[in-house]
Amino acid sequence: MVLGIESSCDETGAGIVRDGRLLAHVVASSMDEHARFGGVVPEIAARAHLHSFNPVVRQALDQAGLRLSQIDAVAVTTGPGLSGALQVGLAGAKTLAYAAGVPLYGVHHLAGHVAADTLEHGPLPTPCVVLIVSGGHTSLLLVRDLVREPILHLGDTLDDAAGECFDKVARVLGLPYPGGPAIDRAARDGDPRAVTFPRPLTRPGDDPYAFSFSGLKTAAARWVEKHRAQGLDLPVADGAAALQEAVADVLSRKALAACRAYDVKTLIVVGGVAANSRVRALTEQRCAAAGVELRVPPMTLCTDNGAMIAAVGDLLARSGAEPAPLDVSIDPSAPLEYASLTPLPEKVRVGGPR
Repeated sequence: MVLGIESSCDETGAGIVRDGRLLAHVVASSMDEHARFGGVVPEIAARAHLHSFNPVVRQALDQAGLRLSQIDAVAVTTGPGLSGALQVGLAGAKTLAYAAGVPLYGVHHLAGHVAADTLEHGPLPTPCVVLIVSGGHTSLLLVRDLVREPILHLGDTLDDAAGECFDKVARVLGLPYPGGPAIDRAARDGDPRAVTFPRPLTRPGDDPYAFSFSGLKTAAARWVEKHRAQGLDLPVADGAAALQEAVADVLSRKALAACRAYDVKTLIVVGGVAANSRVRALTEQRCAAAGVELRVPPMTLCTDNGAMIAAVGDLLARSGAEPAPLDVSIDPSAPLEYASLTPLPEKVRVGGPR
């Protein structure tokens, strides 16, 4: 029985997994508290985690019909993420592990997103291409054994992530935060061909697996400015549909290119933007044409949650991986190399190599 804790951003999540089976999944979001600022405020997020941690853990245990004494291990996100938010989750997880007398596993947040798919579709195919696309991350990975082998980065975003682009353009369009769902809703009534937005890094000679959405964000902002400067009504639905189409086109095109290049027959799309209807539909269409199986977790497992961290902890425990020491620290900007993320204690790291 592995209890997973996630607190890297604005969701406090607790999940319980046993032998790859999801027993509990509870999330408390502070999104409404950030909405009036148009984005996540780190101090508010950390305070929200403090308020939510105990109730969320208690609810997860109740949902699974368990007591803390029946938990065999605790897994927690130790990076990347907001420093204060990560500290709250790690402190709470250490306390639970110490109180229960069980091992503690430090987990990389992005590996958690990858493992989320196993809770719906079973073990990951070996190998598989994984597209992680969220508010803070856009990455293409080649994954073999998630907890035993290094994860190969094929490409990452060079600037804005896809979800960040949605959030920023939504604000310019006058849509509410969070921008991703707002763009998706508005796009239903729009024409994706009404505006020709650029497809960044898709020309011959460009890095085939790298992403860049800053220029797309700027192009959308200039389109809005032009309409307002001329006193024209802003066709918000068309702008949202065209923006969504451009993002979905780039994401699916690069992901399928990676599958072809590495002769991989399974593409897994995870992260918050995987919930976007056009990203799902276009990727599904292109996968079907290419003979590639598409796996996407349910929407409740696409956004940040403790279940995905418990899933990694479950895999680590069953593989015999070494647990983290109880004085493990966080790493807010941790690169994704392995699913297990156990930064050295701060007192050891200062002034010396890692």
